[in-house]
Amino acid sequence: MAERIVIDPVTRIEGHAKITIHLDDEGHVAEARFHVTEFRGFEKFCEGRPLGEMPGITPRICGICPVSHLLASAKAADDILSVRIPPAAEKLRRLMNLGQIIQSHALSFFHLSSPDFLLGWETPPERRNVFGLIAANPELARSGIRLRQFGQEVIELLGGRKIHPAWAVPGGVRQPLTEAGRDHIRAKLPEMLGIARHALVLFREVLDKHAREIQIFGNFPSLFLGLANEKGEWEHYDGWLRFVDSGGNVIADEIEPVRYREFIGEAVEPASYLKSPFFKPLGYPQGVYRVGPLARLNVCRTMGTPLADAELDRFRRYGRDAVTSSFLYHYARLIEILACVERIERMIDDPDLLSDRLRADAGINKTRGVGASEAPRGTLFHDYEVDANGLVQKVNLIIATGQNNLAMNRTVSQIARHYIQGPKIPEPMLNRVEAGIRCYDPCLSCSTHEAGRMALHVTLHGPDGAVLDEKIRG
Repeated sequence: MAERIVIDPVTRIEGHAKITIHLDDEGHVAEARFHVTEFRGFEKFCEGRPLGEMPGITPRICGICPVSHLLASAKAADDILSVRIPPAAEKLRRLMNLGQIIQSHALSFFHLSSPDFLLGWETPPERRNVFGLIAANPELARSGIRLRQFGQEVIELLGGRKIHPAWAVPGGVRQPLTEAGRDHIRAKLPEMLGIARHALVLFREVLDKHAREIQIFGNFPSLFLGLANEKGEWEHYDGWLRFVDSGGNVIADEIEPVRYREFIGEAVEPASYLKSPFFKPLGYPQGVYRVGPLARLNVCRTMGTPLADAELDRFRRYGRDAVTSSFLYHYARLIEILACVERIERMIDDPDLLSDRLRADAGINKTRGVGASEAPRGTLFHDYEVDANGLVQKVNLIIATGQNNLAMNRTVSQIARHYIQGPKIPEPMLNRVEAGIRCYDPCLSCSTHEAGRMALHVTLHGPDGAVLDEKIRG
């Protein structure tokens, strides 16, 4: 008898989604799908707005990663103005993005994902959360809080507030870092470096105990996309697009972001509001690719900082040519945190951070502009078309989570096929399916989380629609 299992909502992610699992007549998983059930419409209601307002509007897409949209939007506007922003403005934008990556990765690793592999898959859901982590390992939980606080302080010291700063503008930024702000950041760097290094030591111990998860949680060949530069270093703000395959081969390189449409198509599925981008030369759905920390570490040759480079060497031992297990997104996140702290340490005494030469002035010189930067979850595109007066006519936003959509569906199916045999589905098995999604840290642009015991409604349906089994928690 064919049956269907529904996990709704998926917990400990940003936003609203559900998972459906379809069983065949023998009770084996035939298919599993990740569905995004919210709709917001930012692309449409930005139409008609003046270009200069876009960096102020689009950060409201998300309360977790507003800086990512702020910077991509400002870069798209820079393109339309046809300006090269002052060196000080670029360095300040880079500094804010480093703070953004730190705070977002800290939230994902310490508070949303680590309860699974630190407290145990079998732990009851009312204890398998951040409060359970605080009870079991209060120092680790505090470390995660301090690390995220540091990233948010970097954002606030530059932009005036931690969330939705109206700071980056077409042509540059509004204000520099102050001397007091520089001193505050510098004073905290040693502690942050210690936290990042300790977390990596701890997670390497976790990996020793989770060989099964490494093999099962989204371990499959795919393409990987990230920004790249001429040095081959890890890039998070500028550069060109690079695709590599699971054999580590570069299959498309030196792609200017404005040309992304030649390589990225966007499919629409009726069961989800989330688009499914794919690599055009391979078609849909064969052109599955991944973005984010795992992809960036596969795309780059070096992290560009000594401690992160040493960790990158350890990371690459988990793959032959490229690292293909999505469970190792968690490892890649920690390596990126370490790299971000090292880069801030390296740049914090640059006098340009205190400069007041921050903006290039120009009018509308092009009718289309594309801004691309690396959000914590992956490569982000803002594509704007404007009229001669600078009023926005069309907007296309390609979000990192959307680019991981095909990979997330494949991950859910892989985990479900391994662990689930219907018709009764134990709680730890459902948690593993959800945890496969949490590897990608999906950001569904709603910033809604419930503390403690998160609601979960699972129903098992027969082919006639009758409810055969039902579980409700929360």
